[in-house]
Amino acid sequence: MSADHLPLRWGTHRERAAIGLTLIAGGLVHLQAASTTNLWPLAVGSAAHALGWFLLPARAWRRLLPVAPSLGTLWLLLTGPQALWTLAIPYLGWLLARHRPWITLITVGPVLLAGVVAAVAFREYPGMLAALALGAIVTVGCSWWAAALDRAPSARPGREHPAAT
Repeated sequence: MSADHLPLRWGTHRERAAIGLTLIAGGLVHLQAASTTNLWPLAVGSAAHALGWFLLPARAWRRLLPVAPSLGTLWLLLTGPQALWTLAIPYLGWLLARHRPWITLITVGPVLLAGVVAAVAFREYPGMLAALALGAIVTVGCSWWAAALDRAPSARPGREHPAAT
């Protein structure tokens, strides 16, 4: 069953997905402002990121499972562009939370490739903003690709897609 067809206790699917995604991405960006003398962004960014996962419209375990690995990824990104390949971990959590079928795992490849390209192109931390922009563009594109694969009739063999009912 697609996440778009789950019964919700509050809000709409679109609202919860938009707010959750905004908090997930906003927490990531906010956390990048942290330094050894400015630790406040660590707490605020981590809390916003975790809250974003909690708000996504998905079954509870699909929302909770990605929180810790995704937070770990955010903290690893503080080391610089060389860690951008770890964006594949929250992306896998996104696929899980959105109830995407197994075929969509092929969309993880470009996210990993973007991380490798960022590590080669941006060697120092001042290039992190450009590296994150590259990672965001590729991750969003892959997310759309995964959604398109999910809508394809061959994505869920042996049963009808929930949108068709």
